Amino acid sequence: MSRNKKDPQLDVGRDSSLYFSLGLCLMLFITWKSMEHKTYDKAEMAYEAIDMSQDLEDDIPITNLTAPPPPPPPPAASPEVITIVEDIEDIEESVIESTETNQEEAIEEEIVDVDDVDVEEVDEDIDVPFSVVESVPIYPGCKGDNVQLKKCFQTKIQEHINKNFTYPKTAQELGMQGKVFVVFTVDKKGFVTKIRTRGPDKILEKEASRIFELLPQMTPGRQRGRAVNVPYSIPVIFKIIT
Repeated sequence: MSRNKKDPQLDVGRDSSLYFSLGLCLMLFITWKSMEHKTYDKAEMAYEAIDMSQDLEDDIPITNLTAPPPPPPPPAASPEVITIVEDIEDIEESVIESTETNQEEAIEEEIVDVDDVDVEEVDEDIDVPFSVVESVPIYPGCKGDNVQLKKCFQTKIQEHINKNFTYPKTAQELGMQGKVFVVFTVDKKGFVTKIRTRGPDKILEKEASRIFELLPQMTPGRQRGRAVNVPYSIPVIFKIIT
């Protein structure tokens, strides 16, 4: 075996890096402690004891408070003197008579004259449809029986619509057209009232209402001999012809 090879157990420099690191850490620690070390000047401090025993031994003076005497109690109220008065006057007791009757008493009959009773007739507003009323409203100029009067009424209404119909200019420009349903009532005096319209636009409804407001006064319809309100409905068609 060759003896020139070094024995690792006898190599002195094999742990030199470890020792260098430990020494460097130690020097840094010592340097840090020396920089953080602070010194203070010793100040002369005097200690003095305060003797408070004398102050505590002083007696607290007692103050006498003189309170005024309580007020005397109020005098006792003298008892009322009750005077007994003897009854001198005699009091008459009122006798309450019973109002109940018995079987022996006769009941007086009061005769009422029928002529003295006023019977007030109540004037009721009765609506009878145009199709079932006994006597239909009579349009001015119509004559005949009830069937003929009904047919004449319908014809006159249609003629009135054609005569007074005016297509609103705004509705024409906007292309409005359609069917407006109109319901009106011929009241007990023959006037046309309660006109109601329902259609595709307010402009058309207003025009239809205007037409029926021009209807003349008629002879009112009658039911069982009495004048009644007769509702009537009819459609008005607005159509633009190109």
